[in-house]
Amino acid sequence: MTAFLIGAFIGALCGGTIVARRGGNKKDIAQYAAGYAVFFGFIVLFAWIFMLRMSV
Repeated sequence: MTAFLIGAFIGALCGGTIVARRGGNKKDIAQYAAGYAVFFGFIVLFAWIFMLRMSV
């Protein structure tokens, strides 16, 4: 669960930074941060599950 949260946090930072550099307003930054957080969180979650399954 912690890995998912770390991935989501990194995704939110990446998404927010990308849009802030492009000159987006606060709503754009929040939307992209949420989208990237979900995407990165699921990528990390599936990678974690894959690693656990391969170790058995």
